[in-house]
Amino acid sequence: MKPSVKKDKKLELEEKMNKEIEQELDQEDQNEEKFQQEIDREIDEEIKKAALTVQRNELTEYYVYHRLAEICKNPHNAEVLRTIGDEELAHSKYWKEKTGVEIKPNRFMIFKSILKSRFFGLTFALKHMEKGENKAQKAYATLIDYFPEAKMIRDDEAAHENKLINMLDEEKLQYVGSIVLGLGDALVELTGALAGFTLALGETKIISIAGMVTGVSAAFSMAASDYLAKRAENDPRAARSALYTGITYIITVILLILPFLLLSNPFIALGITLSTAVLIIYLFTYYLSVARDLNFIRRFLEMAFISLGVAALSFVVGYILKIALDV
Repeated sequence: MKPSVKKDKKLELEEKMNKEIEQELDQEDQNEEKFQQEIDREIDEEIKKAALTVQRNELTEYYVYHRLAEICKNPHNAEVLRTIGDEELAHSKYWKEKTGVEIKPNRFMIFKSILKSRFFGLTFALKHMEKGENKAQKAYATLIDYFPEAKMIRDDEAAHENKLINMLDEEKLQYVGSIVLGLGDALVELTGALAGFTLALGETKIISIAGMVTGVSAAFSMAASDYLAKRAENDPRAARSALYTGITYIITVILLILPFLLLSNPFIALGITLSTAVLIIYLFTYYLSVARDLNFIRRFLEMAFISLGVAALSFVVGYILKIALDV
């Protein structure tokens, strides 16, 4: 074979190989570009989803605040609520400009917040709503990298809402000290008394009568003491404070004695009573921790330990007296 023919074939082979390499490189570039487009599309969708979440949350809170303002009897509180609501609406409009989507509020969240307000008070409902906004906070965290205004909106909103919520004037929280006094004393004193009565007396009917007399007498005594203490400080709310203390005490007494009225086995009744006491402590401590921004776990364990500790000690004292007096 002639040298020129070999050379031509060699060139042809090299050209073919180069062409194949170029095609492979082009294909890799196309795949990489396609992959990048898919990533960009996913990021865009994630950003838009986060923006819609925040937009809906802000709009929902606008309706919550304004609905609460409508049913609020205190003019000062109503004005505070409308101010917060107007800020939420402004934030919602900002995100609407970014998403270009008309979105509806979360009707269930509005209903739930109104219901909480009616049962547990205005401050609890609002602070519980703010504490439950994990989804919105995660959305803001996503948006901050793409919208510099998002961080300012989030920080300003948190600062303004906390400031305004703390301006609320709610009767339940004004007398929370009196409620704590009545509840705490009833739980400690009556669980201890009932534990002692269970071993000393033995019969549920007698235990319930003794517990009721002890509880009601203590309720009046505690209410009177609270009234005199407030009067000594020239507090104009002395009578109402005493009323809160007394009513809280009596309600707690009824709940703790109820198992002894319904059951014949005193030890089962005592177990239910102690469980009820722990549940009351849990619910009230949770309410207080949300409404007053307090440490829930520490306060719950402290109150539960004191109540159950006194009950255990009283149980032992009742046992000793039963043996000593041969009852």
